[in-house]
Amino acid sequence: MTGLHKPVRLLLSRRVVMAAAALLMAGAVAQAADPIKIGFGVSLTGGLASSGKAHLLAMQIWAEEINAKGGLLGRPVQIIYYDDQTNAANVPPIYAKLLDIDKVDLLVGHATNLIVAALPMITTRKKMVMTLLAYGSNAKLKYPRYFQSAPFGNDYGEISKNFFEVAKTIKPEPKTVALVGADAEFSKNVLTGARANAPKYNLKIVYDRMYPPSTLDFAPIVRAVAATNPDIVLVASYPIDSVGMVRAADEIGLKTSLFGGGMVGMQYASFMGQLSEKLNRVVNYHLYVPSPTLSFPGIESFLKKYQERAPSVGTDPLGFYQPPFAYAAMQVLEQAIIATGGVDDDKLAQYIHKNAFKTIVGEIRFDESGEWETPRLLVVQFQNVHGSGLDQYLSGGRQVIVYPPQYKSGELQYPFSK
Repeated sequence: MTGLHKPVRLLLSRRVVMAAAALLMAGAVAQAADPIKIGFGVSLTGGLASSGKAHLLAMQIWAEEINAKGGLLGRPVQIIYYDDQTNAANVPPIYAKLLDIDKVDLLVGHATNLIVAALPMITTRKKMVMTLLAYGSNAKLKYPRYFQSAPFGNDYGEISKNFFEVAKTIKPEPKTVALVGADAEFSKNVLTGARANAPKYNLKIVYDRMYPPSTLDFAPIVRAVAATNPDIVLVASYPIDSVGMVRAADEIGLKTSLFGGGMVGMQYASFMGQLSEKLNRVVNYHLYVPSPTLSFPGIESFLKKYQERAPSVGTDPLGFYQPPFAYAAMQVLEQAIIATGGVDDDKLAQYIHKNAFKTIVGEIRFDESGEWETPRLLVVQFQNVHGSGLDQYLSGGRQVIVYPPQYKSGELQYPFSK
C-alpha cells in the first residue's frame, strides 16, 4: 500500500517545488517593478509657496511623462513630498521621514535657507541630493554628492557681479552702492558676495543693512537708503519683502540709477501682476525669459504643457522662473539613472560630476561643487509694462535681457527714478 503512494508523493513534491519557484519568480518580478522613489520637502504654503507649487508641477509633469514611457529601468517613478510650510524648522523631520519611513531612493531639495537645514542629515547619511534654486548652499561645505540645477555658479558673488557689470554701462559710471537685504540665508549669501565684489568695481558701499524677515513696513528702510544718496541700490530679498521694497521705492520716489539685483519674487506672475507699472526699470536676476537667445529644444513644449495645467492647480501661470529648471533637474537624474543602471548614490554622483546633460534649459555640466560649471545667470529689466495683464510677458519686450552680452535682447534704461 505504501508503494502505491510514492508517485502521488512525488507529484505533490514537484507541485510544491513549482509553486515555490513561481512565488520566487513573482517576487522577483514584483521587486523589479518596485517604484523608484524620489522624495523632497516643498513649500506649498508660506512665503515661498508660489515657487514651491510651480516646481512641484514641473516634477509631476516629468514623472507622468516617464511613467507613460514605461518608467526608468522598467520601474515606475514615484515622487513623495511633504509641505515644509516655508519653515526651515520643518525640513529636518521631513527628510528623516523620507529616509526612514518612506525609504526613498533619491532626494531632491529646494531654496537656500530650507535645504541647508537638511544638509547635516543628508551628508551624515551620505545621500545624493539634487537641489533647486539654492544659492551658494554648498560653497563652504563642498559636499561631493550635492548638485544644484539653477545656473548660479559656485560662489556667493554671481548675482552682485552681474548687477555691477550692468552698472558699468551707465554714464557716468556709478561710484557708490547701497546694500540692503533680509536677515536670511539667501540674502546673506548675496550680500556677502556684493561686499567682496564692490571694490573690484570701484564702488564705495555707503549703506549696508539687513532687516528682520518679519518686516512689513519698508518705507523707513528705503528712506534710510535714500538718505545716503547712492548711485545704485542692490536689494537681496524674499518674495513678500521684494514687493514691499518696490512699492516703497515707487512711493518715496527713490532717486538712483539702478535698483534691484537680488530680489526673489519679481519672477513670479502673481507679484508681477500686483506691481504692474511700478516694475518699470527695476533690474533683477532671472533664470529664463522668452527670448530668441534662449530657444532650447523642448523648452516651448514643456512651457505649453505647464501653462495649460497651472490654473487648475493654482500655481504660477507663466512658469518661467523655477519650473524649467526643476524639470531639467529631473532630466539629469533620469539620464544618470539610465547610464549607471540604478539608484546608487555614489555611482550617480560620480557620473553626474563627469558628464554633460541635455535638458530643456540647454546643456548642463556640473563642477566639483555641484554647481553649473559655466554660470548663466540673467539680468533682466522690466520695460514698457502696462497694467497687470500677464499676456504681455509671454513674449519678449517686457523683461528685457541686459546681461550677459551673448543673451542680451535690449538696452538698459536708466536712471531708475521715474
